Amino acid sequence: MGARHWVGTWACGPQLTEPDNLPPAPGLSGNTLRQVVQGSIGGDRLRVRLSNAYGEAPLTLRSAHLARSASGNAGAIDTATDQVLTFGGAASRVLAPGETAFSDPLDFAVSPLTQLSITIQFGAVPRAVTGHPGSRTTSYLQPGNAVDAAALPNAVTTDHWYCVTGIDVLAGSASAALITLGDSLTDGRGSTTNGNDRWPDNLARRLHANAATRGIAVLNQGIGGNAVLSGGLGPTALERFERDVLEQSGGRWLIVLAGVNDIGMSRDPAIPSQLSAAFHSMIRAAHERGLLAYGVPILPFGGSAYFSPDQERARLAVNDWIRTSHHFDAVIDLDAVLRDPAQPARLLGLYDCGDHLHLSVAGYQRLADSIDLRLFTR
Repeated sequence: MGARHWVGTWACGPQLTEPDNLPPAPGLSGNTLRQVVQGSIGGDRLRVRLSNAYGEAPLTLRSAHLARSASGNAGAIDTATDQVLTFGGAASRVLAPGETAFSDPLDFAVSPLTQLSITIQFGAVPRAVTGHPGSRTTSYLQPGNAVDAAALPNAVTTDHWYCVTGIDVLAGSASAALITLGDSLTDGRGSTTNGNDRWPDNLARRLHANAATRGIAVLNQGIGGNAVLSGGLGPTALERFERDVLEQSGGRWLIVLAGVNDIGMSRDPAIPSQLSAAFHSMIRAAHERGLLAYGVPILPFGGSAYFSPDQERARLAVNDWIRTSHHFDAVIDLDAVLRDPAQPARLLGLYDCGDHLHLSVAGYQRLADSIDLRLFTR
């Protein structure tokens, strides 16, 4: 076994939290937030990444704990596994505006596909909160200090993540991470809250069940409403590419499923060529860091609010570039898998969550099942 290295087991794409998605009362300041995430690969030593990337003032972490989640409601944890996170040996940490930091490495045994609870008591919190609104996972907000509580039955709940952006494990040299970059289709719009059935989750389970790919982590860097070029929610895929893809620990592969929001929100006839150029720049940057880049043709959205004949022509033009330019290291043609054969501009009904743009639970499973796992043995 070669030298061990840090590999991300879980991550999310941070953004400035919009007003409608800010923490509910009583708010973060002075209070305790427990957040649940599901890792992909396991390990016996880990570190947690916390962020004040969009804060305009310091963020005070009075105390932070990590534990394995327990079954049941109210954010229950296995108290036998509860450990304090430290930062430079201290149990508290102040993150300056724009700062992101890892906790000190912690001896903590975690199995693949395990749910972990990160519990933080906050001090002062900036008005501009760094978060990930599309968690599709319930978080628990309790007044005062409850970082080591076995459960939080009186907590206010919210389906968002705040300030936590990643967990790395110390893994063997054969382990590496697959980063999935995209918008709400990757973030999991239409999947089950607390079900962990987004397509990257489903793919992580497949990779773990396959002996040749058991050490491959999956990091979901989808942001709902995200655009590649301009507009949309959160920093654009181009703006966040360095942070959310290239700086992830142990990255080896990249899957890009993006562009539908650029096409749907624009009438600019130059969008296809602009998207192709953006994808090409991503591929070059990935290759410079030793990552293989796999492209996914944009999925059908006929019948949605985005659809028009012009938008469909733009989608087909971008997809033709993805399939035929040979810039991507491989093409994962999920458009061909998920479209209605009788109406190729539309999703097959079984895979449509109902808005003709996002996938159903069955669609996310079909997407993950259609990816050739041999791509991750390269």
